[in-house]
Amino acid sequence: MRFDVVIVGAGHGGAQVAMMLRTQKFEGSIAIVGEEPELPYERPPLSKEYFAGEKEFERIQLRPAKYWDERAVTMLLGKRVVAVDPAAHSVTTDDGGTIGYGKLVWATGGHPRMLPIPGGDLPGVQGVRTRADADAMKAASETARQIVVIGGGYIGLEAAAVLNKAGKKVVLLEALDRVLARVAGEELSRFYEKEHRDHGVDLRLGVCVDAIEGESHVTGVRLSDGEIVPADLVIVGIGIVPAIEPLVAAGADCANGVRVDRLCKTSLPDIYAIGDCAAHVNDFAEGAEIRLESVQNANDQANVVAKGIVGDEAPYHAIPWFWSNQYDLKLQTAGLSTGHDQAMLRGDPANRSFSVVYLKAGKVIAIDCVNATKDYVQGRMIVTAGLRATAEQLADTETPLKALLPV
Repeated sequence: MRFDVVIVGAGHGGAQVAMMLRTQKFEGSIAIVGEEPELPYERPPLSKEYFAGEKEFERIQLRPAKYWDERAVTMLLGKRVVAVDPAAHSVTTDDGGTIGYGKLVWATGGHPRMLPIPGGDLPGVQGVRTRADADAMKAASETARQIVVIGGGYIGLEAAAVLNKAGKKVVLLEALDRVLARVAGEELSRFYEKEHRDHGVDLRLGVCVDAIEGESHVTGVRLSDGEIVPADLVIVGIGIVPAIEPLVAAGADCANGVRVDRLCKTSLPDIYAIGDCAAHVNDFAEGAEIRLESVQNANDQANVVAKGIVGDEAPYHAIPWFWSNQYDLKLQTAGLSTGHDQAMLRGDPANRSFSVVYLKAGKVIAIDCVNATKDYVQGRMIVTAGLRATAEQLADTETPLKALLPV
């Protein structure tokens, strides 16, 4: 079995490569190898609308089966690639099968990072990455009396909000001194901490987990001070581990992910990598090598790869953006605030509609917008332009952000 393009990973990025190739009139054979049995589907709703029961699975599928059939994209689902042979241009799957390729696109994302502590693998300790994870979480939460969420990032906060809305008693544990510490400034962190506490979430900061208690099932979470927090469901949301083992074994240049150049090519011939598992130099991170765990990044890199395969090479250069839905709050972020030396508040958090603009050496590098879509749309423009503006100009809500751009 051989295909002109083999895509490993049936998430957003993998699906987008196939879709863009056909849009670009690529006529060669395409196969997507997916570890899960499902056709490609949206991941973000797993901890939001799907988990809350607000969307059926069919509504989060990226495309129906008919779409893939009509475009002659072969779906090889329920298979995991366990080895890559760059010389033979082939991959081996966990069922012993071999698939040859002309071009290989690695779009596997990652696996939930779990806690390497006693009891970390007990039944009732749940990561959030796949439909099966979300289904298990939903089923367990229906009978759970107290739920502990470990991790104050987007996944943990979104899960806590959904569970709280469902009437569950939720304890959220974060090891750092604020939530969203790796992705946002202190103003935004404190706002979300207050929101969760006002909704009844027992949110605890600066706490370390030593062990998960239980024998046949989780019964509690033991903290470093000896306190045991009762729990019959523990949700772990502390990031992902890039799923790159076969590429590492094949000799690809890897660090925190598989390294790719500006065309998303790895160090191995005819092998690309995109999305959550790809470490790339990012212009909006001052040229630092980073991984971006976002749908936008996966799709943008997928488009770079698809165009490159058909001979229309253009380097990756896209402003990072993210979003998160919690309660009735829509957070939209453009740019990367890491390393900022000034954060300007635009609007009043008490009104539950405001923005935080991040600057470094006088240049706007990122913006967080809470229930402020106009600021977000215009904020993307000023981040992309690398606008230089005064704190007073940015804080003035009477002045639209786009009005600060040079004519």
